[in-house]
Amino acid sequence: MTWETVIGLEVHVQLKTRAKMFCACSTNFGDPPNTNVCPVCLGLPGALPVPNEGAVRLAVRAAMALGCEVHRLSVFARKNYFYPDLPKGYQISQFEQPLAVGGRLDIGTPEGPQPIGITRLHLEEDAGKSLHDRFPGLTAVDFNRCGTPLIEIVSQPDLRTPEEARRYLTALKRILEYLEVSDCNMEEGSLRVDANLSVRRPGAPLGTKQEVKNMNSFAAVERALQQLRDQQVATLEAGSRIELTTFTARTGELTPMRAKEESHDYRYFPEPDLPPLDLVSYGIDLGEEQKHLPELPAARQLRFQQQYQLSGYDAGVLTATRGVADYYEDVVAAGAPPKEAANWVMGPVLADLNEHKAGLRVEPARLAALINLETDAQVSHQAAKRVFTDMSRSPNSPERIAQELGLIQVTDDEQVKQWVIAVSNANPEEWRRLKSGESKLVAFVTGRVMKESRGRADPKKVQEVIWRMVSGPSASDRRDLPALSSPHSLARSSPPVPPLPRPLRRRGLPERQGILRQLEMVVRHDRETLHVRRDPSAQHVDPHPLGQAQRGLA
Repeated sequence: MTWETVIGLEVHVQLKTRAKMFCACSTNFGDPPNTNVCPVCLGLPGALPVPNEGAVRLAVRAAMALGCEVHRLSVFARKNYFYPDLPKGYQISQFEQPLAVGGRLDIGTPEGPQPIGITRLHLEEDAGKSLHDRFPGLTAVDFNRCGTPLIEIVSQPDLRTPEEARRYLTALKRILEYLEVSDCNMEEGSLRVDANLSVRRPGAPLGTKQEVKNMNSFAAVERALQQLRDQQVATLEAGSRIELTTFTARTGELTPMRAKEESHDYRYFPEPDLPPLDLVSYGIDLGEEQKHLPELPAARQLRFQQQYQLSGYDAGVLTATRGVADYYEDVVAAGAPPKEAANWVMGPVLADLNEHKAGLRVEPARLAALINLETDAQVSHQAAKRVFTDMSRSPNSPERIAQELGLIQVTDDEQVKQWVIAVSNANPEEWRRLKSGESKLVAFVTGRVMKESRGRADPKKVQEVIWRMVSGPSASDRRDLPALSSPHSLARSSPPVPPLPRPLRRRGLPERQGILRQLEMVVRHDRETLHVRRDPSAQHVDPHPLGQAQRGLA
């Protein structure tokens, strides 16, 4: 029989506030240790906590976006445990009456959207941070993080694979960033994940769960869950029992977990220094909050596909973050074609963002003007990318930058023709083969013309001129083109079809193809090919040689 994996996630999200949950201390990351502290967050006698209204509003916004039932009244509780980074000896959290319950989050799977249930979402404060690598043999404690406002989002055990867990976390992060509830910076600890995993036979009761901690990326979550699942299956198939342990992703080790499975282990009781959290007293109207929710990522992705005729992949990339999605729509609103705007935002714009980490440096209206320069064939794509690089440093318009760099494309027929003639003179053999029907050499000649013009020639105009000159140059063109072999000598010098082995000769197909290729080369050469039938040495050639060949070989 197969094994079924059961995964539940507890996600701790730091809210995007400037002050802590119950005091006015700063939440700024990276400040010197133990500088953003006060009697309230250190739990000194006589200090009283006061809830942060901004944190409450952000928590309500997140709960409503996840479809939770938000309670008008909720209760803060003391969660008691003793640890070096918890100066009060307890953490202010919520237990029996949390801020919100229920809810769901749909994740994308190959089979379609899959709903993942959400058990609860509640407010709490963070603990401090233990540092084990600052002093040899000692543990240092930084209390700056103590009291930072958090929401804890607890999922139902609906996830069945590590990949689904990663999809869930990715979708949750996108929503929280769209709501501007948190920056979700995992490197700074703004989003932390505890995962519980167990395996069982299909339909059997839940097995013994093990916890995965100390993960710094969603990829690490997926790898750790895969490793833990494999270990549990191997243990059970060997006839052993699963022990209650914590899995450390960094080392891959299983260590005994601190027993905390029941609520009485924490001795929860209502926080005596805080009254029940009444949303009305904070001026929070749930109906108004619902109206002011932004368009969420899944809905926006679908709208992008329908409104701008984008593929699912393109729409997904553009709506991955709210800032990029807003930027793209501003570019389109400024007059850029939707598909071309999508290509530019997904390409040069995101590359510049990743390289410089300085935000979206080119204004949407200026990018739209640059895109229109390219679509109007005033600059080539490569030239446009050079202009884009300079736009982040120059306030000038894209057109002026292109002019200063000498990148405005030349579409004048005479100038383009002179470049084509120069290339044909420098490459007579390739030009002769192109005239003889090797159309693939158009790309070669076009590339040489672009090099000759230093990128200033319009590629479409170049190909237009090439085809016109190949199919029938004017008298003035002929004087400048390299001399071509006479069509009579071409016909006389055509190599005979080599004799074929008897079996192939009986079948006749390769022989017919060889004759047809020679005749097509003559017919396509140019209009002077018609003089072939006047050549005494070529009297065997029918005025309609290709038709005769087809009739004779039919």
